[in-house]
Amino acid sequence: MNTSEVAKLLGVSVSTIQRWVKQLGLPMEKNERGHYHFCSGDINLLKEIHEQLQNGTLLHEITPVNVQKRVRKGSVKADDNEKAIEKLFIKVSELEISLNAKADSVASYQLLQHRREIEELQDYVKVLVQQVNLLQNQLNNLTLPVQIEKPIVFDQSRDKKKKKRFVSSIFGF
Repeated sequence: MNTSEVAKLLGVSVSTIQRWVKQLGLPMEKNERGHYHFCSGDINLLKEIHEQLQNGTLLHEITPVNVQKRVRKGSVKADDNEKAIEKLFIKVSELEISLNAKADSVASYQLLQHRREIEELQDYVKVLVQQVNLLQNQLNNLTLPVQIEKPIVFDQSRDKKKKKRFVSSIFGF
């Protein structure tokens, strides 16, 4: 099958098939004109790639089953890396110590702040308790049974004596 037939079969464009082959480095056969020629195994491989892309996999993350990606090789100088790792380890240790000291100071400050707030709340509670006690006493005084006051009675015996004295003084008794 040629590229356009495979593209129609998978429901993608011809340029998409060509891009997949180039970017993934797939070993596809070419004819004398330089056009790709796909066999059934190649078509199955392209179908798998299409399914992976449909499932959300990025093109550069796809590794075809038949083709393994080349592993990058390079030389590493062990001495330089060990020194760099040692410097990095020292720096990380210093940062950890600094971070722990900062965390301790922040925690101490927060504890002092919380203690101050608790003391203020305790003082406020004391004032509230005093006010509640005062209100309770006032309420108790208002709810005491009111004693019935005795009416003021004037001593009438004096009035009679005054009348007698007045009458007797007039008539001379």
